[in-house]
Amino acid sequence: MLAAMPPPATLPVPTGAASVRDRGDACPGTLRLHRADDGALARVRIPGGVLSTAQADVVRELAERLGDGELHLTSRGNVQLRGLRPDCGGELASRMAESELLPSERHERVRNIVASPLSGLDGRGRRDIRPWLSALDELVCASDLTTELSGRFLFALDDGRGDVDALGADVTLLARADGDAALRTGPAGTGQDGTVLRIPGEHAPRAALIAAETFLDIARGSGVWRVTELRADAGILLDQVVRRLGQAGIHATRTAGPVRPSPSAAPAPGIVDGPYETVALSVGVPLGRVGAQQWRALTRAARQREGDGGELRLTPWRGVVVPGVARARAAAELAALAAAGLITGVRSPWTGVGACIGRPGCAKSLADVRAGATAALGPVGTLPVYWSGCARRCGHPRGSWVDVVAAPDGYRVSLVRDGERHAPRPVPDSPAALAAAVAAARGGLAEQRPAPCPGT
Repeated sequence: MLAAMPPPATLPVPTGAASVRDRGDACPGTLRLHRADDGALARVRIPGGVLSTAQADVVRELAERLGDGELHLTSRGNVQLRGLRPDCGGELASRMAESELLPSERHERVRNIVASPLSGLDGRGRRDIRPWLSALDELVCASDLTTELSGRFLFALDDGRGDVDALGADVTLLARADGDAALRTGPAGTGQDGTVLRIPGEHAPRAALIAAETFLDIARGSGVWRVTELRADAGILLDQVVRRLGQAGIHATRTAGPVRPSPSAAPAPGIVDGPYETVALSVGVPLGRVGAQQWRALTRAARQREGDGGELRLTPWRGVVVPGVARARAAAELAALAAAGLITGVRSPWTGVGACIGRPGCAKSLADVRAGATAALGPVGTLPVYWSGCARRCGHPRGSWVDVVAAPDGYRVSLVRDGERHAPRPVPDSPAALAAAVAAARGGLAEQRPAPCPGT
């Protein structure tokens, strides 16, 4: 195993990587619950967003019996259970372990892996990355070192279409047309002038683990949790990764990667066709909240294959993909999901609309932003819009989007384009005024002067 490979005696710690935090990682999990204003919160890591229908039933049952009855999807394809009873921790952990959602108690908060949700379904990717996903999750859970990763550290497995590559993961694997893989540390544009490492595809999961463990050795004692927080030249990390890959017998070649990946794109809602006998259904979830009946409708659609329980794939855009649906039944199944209140077409006014939990679930929120987003719902725009209850902007998207942030006297609406935040426009807490301001911004109609982008 990789964990047995001895680390070098010393590693060059980047200058400037001084401590950026004075407390430990407080990210919630299944074993460490977070106390929110609406009760306890559990975050269930689901690598690649892949859930068997049997596992999906367990999560739904626990949400109904122990929590608020809803499944809250996250921007990493995970699930949160909210409104949990304070005494439910033991039962929650036991049921998760029985359903194989908790394969390692020591690693449950570090199994943060996003993957191209349509991989192997529509014929567009360069490889089906599911074998990478299974292998990487097993390697992470078998490593003693990875228990030191922050709950925010993220792996991304991209099948070559560029969707999850744009999510700014700490370690990214991209499938290449020649069967090899590209390994990137940090988001595109970081490291040594956008350099990526070309490695044999069969060694990609192990190489990703080596990259994460190398980061831990470099960052140890610095208070750094993410690759982007290495304030000195992040190329130091890449140099060390190359050396360790060589020690592990994995040949790595430096090559130029894209300086900026294509914009992150969620699977369009509707029927996903491809060169296979079955099709997939892609649906969006309004504000990322799935009720128990909606969840049942999804698992029913997934159980169409005889002798196969089916699966759900949760996406990093708070949507769900249902693979393996018979072509003859696809339209009827999609109609049933629409009747359940899920987003099944690009013309839905909910397409691209997201929000944090807001009031009453979060004490830091200045408004009930989900109610605000619902009241101000307008026509579909060219940009996604995200409503935040405070300046932390928890769960906001990447790339370009419309930023709606609650303020003491209303809201601030601004455009974010490729990480640059434009000057915010004050808008009163009025559904009509907010709808007009958001619609104008989503359509690219608002002319705003660029301003420095505050930290999020």
